Amino acid sequence: INYIYQYIKIMPNNNQKGNAGEDFAISHLLKLGYNVLDKNWRYKHLEVDIIALHNNQLVIVEVKLRASNAFGQPEDFVSLKKQKNLIKAAHAYVIEKNLDYEVRFDVVSIIQNSNEFSLEHIIDAFYPTLK
Repeated sequence: INYIYQYIKIMPNNNQKGNAGEDFAISHLLKLGYNVLDKNWRYKHLEVDIIALHNNQLVIVEVKLRASNAFGQPEDFVSLKKQKNLIKAAHAYVIEKNLDYEVRFDVVSIIQNSNEFSLEHIIDAFYPTLK
């Protein structure tokens, strides 16, 4: 954890901070027994932060990293539009890889405050809708 903190502390741009947050989330998922299949998988203009297998489910993970929760929890920033885009991308991934798994959508919420990380893993953060 200290390594990741130092990595984030010296980084100048948000993309690099986001990548470090995703690496921190992957570390968390691996400890829980997830098999990470892809990171930053792209379909057209859409991107999925992490795709993993866990308990015979395909897990689509959105990682949200914030410096504080002053304006709300990081998971509050997974908009309905973002959810719909993740659902579209997940569908494309399943088709492209010819997979037959139940799909689940999780959010890993990370607050990086000074030298501390706070991580919350929200399982089944949202569900695909028929609309």
